[in-house]
Amino acid sequence: MHVLDRRKALSIVPFFRLGFRPFFLLGSVLAMLAVPLWVIALNGWIADWQPAVGWLAWHRHELLFGFAAAIIAGFLLTAVQAWTGGPGLSGRPLMLLTVLWVAARLAWLLGVPMWLAVLLDFMFLPLVAAQMVRSVWPVRQVRNYPLVLILLLMAVANAVTLYGVITANEQLQRQAIIGGVWFVAAIMSMIGGRVIPFFTQRGLLRKEGVSPWSKLDLFLLIVTVLVSITFMLGWGLQPSIWLGLAFAGLGLAHLVRTVRWYDSGIWRVPLLWSLHLAYLWLGVACCAMALWNFTVFSNMSLAVHALTVGAMGGLILAMIARVTLGHTGRPLQPPQSMVWAFILFNLGVLARVLLVNWAYLPSLWIAAACWTLSFALYLWSYGPMLCRARVDGNPG
Repeated sequence: MHVLDRRKALSIVPFFRLGFRPFFLLGSVLAMLAVPLWVIALNGWIADWQPAVGWLAWHRHELLFGFAAAIIAGFLLTAVQAWTGGPGLSGRPLMLLTVLWVAARLAWLLGVPMWLAVLLDFMFLPLVAAQMVRSVWPVRQVRNYPLVLILLLMAVANAVTLYGVITANEQLQRQAIIGGVWFVAAIMSMIGGRVIPFFTQRGLLRKEGVSPWSKLDLFLLIVTVLVSITFMLGWGLQPSIWLGLAFAGLGLAHLVRTVRWYDSGIWRVPLLWSLHLAYLWLGVACCAMALWNFTVFSNMSLAVHALTVGAMGGLILAMIARVTLGHTGRPLQPPQSMVWAFILFNLGVLARVLLVNWAYLPSLWIAAACWTLSFALYLWSYGPMLCRARVDGNPG
């Protein structure tokens, strides 16, 4: 609360006082719209309207480098203030970064010249990484250097995806997108390892938390980054016994973490069980990738959607619900509507990952409806909080 001059901080429009405000809200708006648009397009109901890159490429790109990147940026640009004791991005610089993100989203949908859409879209992640460097480098906060590296690797994956779009190379787009989602998995592993046991301890008023297991944390980070690079280079698109063993190791490690962090008291606290369930999907996704590499599954769709919908979407929804409350000075008790959002979301994950093999289109519609309603409930409940000043009168 003391990292900025109080008077100067309070003079900033509340919406641009910290990164979580614009990026949680706008990222959730994109999430709420992107999935139903994709399902509608898949049914051929809007054949006369095409994004600049086509619906499939738009769907894959925007949920990763639009939605997920926005939430990651909002979280990191906010958390770095507490991590370093220095000011987070706010005011006009945050507004300009937000405008850049929005411009890139509109560019793909409105069909502006391709070079402009590519330039707008590519700039976002390097700028977020540069801001992180400005925050963590002066205080030599080594533990957060890997986050900067992964942001830069995500930027490379986005660049490869954009090159694939320009050259109409679908395989290049696919390998970069899959590599990109596993870079997000590396960030989820890092941040989840820090906050889930801590939030659990605090939320259940336990005197002691789960002790860190640094070797396991390092294993998860290194192996996840390596398999991400493997996919981005195009070496992971065919089943491989070595990748299967790597993913089996990752799956086991994530499940061990899940068991170590578990406390039966979480089921009384929606902000906790939603986090734990989302992280469980990360372990499931790794195990499913192992089974695909061992040729048990015929394609990797189940694994990819367990990761992108179950783990990525679920962890984002749970985190933004808690972080928004904490950083707007409110008690950590979500509105009842958010509890329903968590329930709906997890029902949608089950439909998208498990039921889709038996009833493809009905399962897609159920999953899309649950996803859309979940983020709509978040926006309805939390949107006003994100646009207004903290209730305790403090900056931020």
